[in-house]
Amino acid sequence: MSDGTEVHLLIVDDDERIRGLLQKFLMRNGFWVSAARDAAHARRLLGGLEFDMIILDVMMPGEDGVTLTRSLRQEIATPILLLTAKSETEERIAGLEAGADDYLPKPFEPKELLLRINAILRRMPASADAEAAKKMLNLGLVRYDIERGELWQGEDLVRLTATESQLMKIFSARPGEAVSRSKLVEDLGRDKGQAQERAVDVQITRLRRKLEADPKQPRYLQTVRGAGYMLAPD
Repeated sequence: MSDGTEVHLLIVDDDERIRGLLQKFLMRNGFWVSAARDAAHARRLLGGLEFDMIILDVMMPGEDGVTLTRSLRQEIATPILLLTAKSETEERIAGLEAGADDYLPKPFEPKELLLRINAILRRMPASADAEAAKKMLNLGLVRYDIERGELWQGEDLVRLTATESQLMKIFSARPGEAVSRSKLVEDLGRDKGQAQERAVDVQITRLRRKLEADPKQPRYLQTVRGAGYMLAPD
């Protein structure tokens, strides 16, 4: 995925000027870009095309970006980057809880958008060689294939977002060892700070719903008081 020409982005923004500027900028940087003016238009494009990432404005007339994110997460694991106004702290948290991988406050430098896109694409699990030796972590009802970066429940593949995939990679590399929130923020390629640590907490909560029989009393993805989070396989 390092070669931008292979990467297809979908921009969803009701502001025609911003849509056009972003499309031109990202195409100049080697991406293949489609643009949609609202959620309904985005759904039509998603119905017929495969995208590697969706860049989505939160404030849109009709169905907003957070609602669209929540809805898309029922069907696809495509990474979603939300564009939010500086003041919309609650919107950002709501967006992450809905399933977004990251957010970028407006106004932003196009170069920063490029950095965020590349950071998210790097977090996507690489397809492992079919002959790769399997190494499994058993987590109660689910199992995690370390080589492939896949989470399975019985015969069913559990869909992970790009950020959840990266978290599982981080934790499975050091089972039984606590990883601090600041270290998780760093490993995810995020800016340091309280807001990003809070964002990691949101992602952990969502990941627990996929791992735990009772997410409120986690057995496998544990909170270690004063030290961070730890994956504790069977």
